[in-house]
Amino acid sequence: MSQPSPPHSSSVGQGSRGPGAFPVGAPRLRLILCLHNHQPVGNFDGVFAAAFRDSYEPFLNEFEPFESLRIALHTSGSLLEWLEMNRPAYLRRVRDLVEAGRIEILGGPFYEPILAGIPRRDRIGQMTRYSHHLKSLFGQPIRGMWLPERVWEQQFAGDIAKSGLEYCVLDDGHLRAAGLRDEDLNGHFLTEDDGRLIALFPGDEHLRYLMPFRPPQETINYLKHIAAAREAAGAPQGSAVVFGDDGEKFGTWPGTQKAVYERGWLRKFFEALAENGDWLQTSTFSETLDAVPPAGEVSVPDCSYREMTEWALNTQRQTELHDLVEAKTPEADWSALKPYIRGGNWRNFRTKYPEAREMYARMTEVSARLEAFVQSVEGPDKAKLDQARTHLYKAQCNCSYWHGAFGGLYLPHLRNAVYDHLISADSILDELEGRTGRWCAVAAKDYDLDARKEVRLAGDKLIAYLKPSRGGICYELDVRGAGHNLLATLDRRPEPYHARILAHAANPQIAAAAHDSEESVSIHDLVHFKQPNLEQKLGYDLYPTKAFVDHFLEPGLTREEFRAGRGELSDCPTGVFETTLKRSAAAATVMMSRTARLARFAVRMHKTVTLAAGSNALSVRYQFSGLPAGRPVHFATAVHLAGLAGSAEDRYFYDAHGVRRGTLDTPLNLPSTNRVGLCDEWLGLDAALELGTASSGGPGGIWTHPVETVSGSEAGFESVFQSCAVVPHWEFLVPADGRWAVDLTLTCDASAAQAQALEKGLTKEAMRLRAA
Repeated sequence: MSQPSPPHSSSVGQGSRGPGAFPVGAPRLRLILCLHNHQPVGNFDGVFAAAFRDSYEPFLNEFEPFESLRIALHTSGSLLEWLEMNRPAYLRRVRDLVEAGRIEILGGPFYEPILAGIPRRDRIGQMTRYSHHLKSLFGQPIRGMWLPERVWEQQFAGDIAKSGLEYCVLDDGHLRAAGLRDEDLNGHFLTEDDGRLIALFPGDEHLRYLMPFRPPQETINYLKHIAAAREAAGAPQGSAVVFGDDGEKFGTWPGTQKAVYERGWLRKFFEALAENGDWLQTSTFSETLDAVPPAGEVSVPDCSYREMTEWALNTQRQTELHDLVEAKTPEADWSALKPYIRGGNWRNFRTKYPEAREMYARMTEVSARLEAFVQSVEGPDKAKLDQARTHLYKAQCNCSYWHGAFGGLYLPHLRNAVYDHLISADSILDELEGRTGRWCAVAAKDYDLDARKEVRLAGDKLIAYLKPSRGGICYELDVRGAGHNLLATLDRRPEPYHARILAHAANPQIAAAAHDSEESVSIHDLVHFKQPNLEQKLGYDLYPTKAFVDHFLEPGLTREEFRAGRGELSDCPTGVFETTLKRSAAAATVMMSRTARLARFAVRMHKTVTLAAGSNALSVRYQFSGLPAGRPVHFATAVHLAGLAGSAEDRYFYDAHGVRRGTLDTPLNLPSTNRVGLCDEWLGLDAALELGTASSGGPGGIWTHPVETVSGSEAGFESVFQSCAVVPHWEFLVPADGRWAVDLTLTCDASAAQAQALEKGLTKEAMRLRAA
């Protein structure tokens, strides 16, 4: 599909009497119920199916009989594509309700990226493409959008308007941040950028916490209060109050299935709305836009919903903000002070989590490469370019780039999906550049946006990114055949909720009550432990969990001591290298050198990384001079491999003799060995680390241990396997010349993955034809 042009859009509604306008004597208040249904790119099929079973389908079942009620519905593109393939009957029901005027479909960026996290060209491209897709599916033009995670910057108004959309849903907190008071929030507002207008509808935060956690009558009473207050303030009759939140809170969030459906909360709520139809009417955004004049104009500062701005802060500042709010809330002036208390900017997640910045930088690299082709490709190549663009758009799905109440960045399968699509897009662009057969390349530039140069080694089988300014580590290793970044790792770091885990561990009675509770509560207030003894897994990494992270350790140091972060004698993990690049038709090489500190000794260190054309192996050679002659030395380099499930039986270690040595979360101590392999049969990927013969001192050994984070999600606190550390190490007496050298080879065999991909492609095509 070629990149579509923006759909035709009329000017922003100004309250003229249209089809949605109420007659004279109309109800005093409109309620817009806006559901946002979303599952991220890369989520498990079973999660999609469970959310459909628990939330999307039962909500529609309850809604359909109440013919006087209307809602607005946003479904993310990743979920919509799953529904098209797996639940087409549901979409036919939705289309019938759209044609009956009971559902308004909202658009937005296709694969739910946060607009602040992608280039402008991709913002407009995603929004335009999704509007066209939704119109073709539901038969109605798309006038407005759901703003992913309500992350707003004023420049988005122009982008949204250029995409042919007229309105956007925010939170009331956005408008308070712009200086409006509660009594000013009497409907929707206009905003402008680059000479273009859109309307902003503020969602009511208090409604988000009432529904569906409090009895329906409390919501009705709250709406009566709003109607009376607006009437007293002279607001236009029929102005709207907006509830906008995740559809998953109606059945998928913990405890809500029982409350919303088994105990009848949703049915009772719909009955209450119908019974109060003399003064309260459910409406849609477009009806309101056409019938009611805007309440004013506003320019909104960069912000999101309140909780998101808190999560964007680093752990210390987040804790300080929480303590401040807790201390000030009981005070008499809190309501006056609260609008001026703000958290951080969403973009700060890229500072808070370096792994998010790595994904973001990789994504912008692919986006820029793709843009460079737009004017030059033609014919069949345009279809290939569009395939690359689809992969790019899918890789921009927001969930992997941040962490709050949901797992997000902490979920390996979501990060893996981002890299899968980026690698696929990159490979298509290489093909468009004419790179076929066996080839290799090397380049240096600021790839990760830190104002320092990194090195990219690329070939037809692998892509490696190295960071000479940080120990010469390899921070990304893409296996093209598997669509997998073996270094999509995540470091263990403090999170604010770790204090809650420790507090509950100190009070087992509270912890047990939290674990057994089935009450329907907001996920922001949930305290639930998915596994016992999580406090024992709390630990933090001193150095990046990447590949070829080098160490000089205390002689005799054990695996357990190394895992605990003890015994480092050098500055190797963080040292800065000088770099020389070399390329021939046969191989691409980066040669790094520096003077390292080993205790009180200055040691010259050379680290050479080579990728040969046509090879699925990365070769690393270490050479040292100036080592203290006659002294014992313990050298190690840590290689953390990610995206391979820890405890599954079809993911396992094997030794130099091909013997299985346990699942990938197994701690191993393999003395005097030259090889260890990691096999993931599900991915079809086999990675093996081979140790060459050291120049002196005999064979090395290999340690392994799992890297597991403790993180929070909507389902509670859990331990997540992030990577397995594979640590070759050598203890030796330094020879008289003070020199020592060793070679390592990391081989990544994806032949099984390529066979699986072919089979999956045939299966997907069969499913597509069946759905059609």
